[in-house]
Amino acid sequence: MFKPISVLVVSAVVLTSCGAVRDSRMNPFNWFGGSRSEPVTTETDVNPLIPASRQSIFRSETNPDYQGWDVSEVVALSVDKRPGGAIINATGRTERQGAFELKLVKIDAESDAKTLTYAFQAIQVPGPRGSDQSRTLTAAVALTDQELLGIRTIRVKAKNNMRVARR
Repeated sequence: MFKPISVLVVSAVVLTSCGAVRDSRMNPFNWFGGSRSEPVTTETDVNPLIPASRQSIFRSETNPDYQGWDVSEVVALSVDKRPGGAIINATGRTERQGAFELKLVKIDAESDAKTLTYAFQAIQVPGPRGSDQSRTLTAAVALTDQELLGIRTIRVKAKNNMRVARR
């Protein structure tokens, strides 16, 4: 009977000393201390959403001009309304497979207050001819309501044809 009582007393003394260990440096949970709030210092003329450009020997600082060529033909053209404007979707077909970096490039010389004219261009490389499906590409451009104000006709030109959408 003496053993269980002595074990009970020793364990009670050990457990009551845990409160002192909780606040001591022996407890590994106290090694880094508590967290606290500190003010952040920022530069006022730097936008954190725009990454800083780095100098590199592999990248030039000037943006090269777009070197695309007109695609062979425009197969389909649609102007889809969206809140705040419209999206011009053009589907075209190239002469060869492997075209990339598609763009609808606005032709200012042929555009006026009532007409927008775009050239459907892509960077094209020599490659196999392939099937019509493998040479079909789609490009789009979004326009706001302010850009569409007064526009009645949208034209997309290719090398061999042109598609027109009117409202």
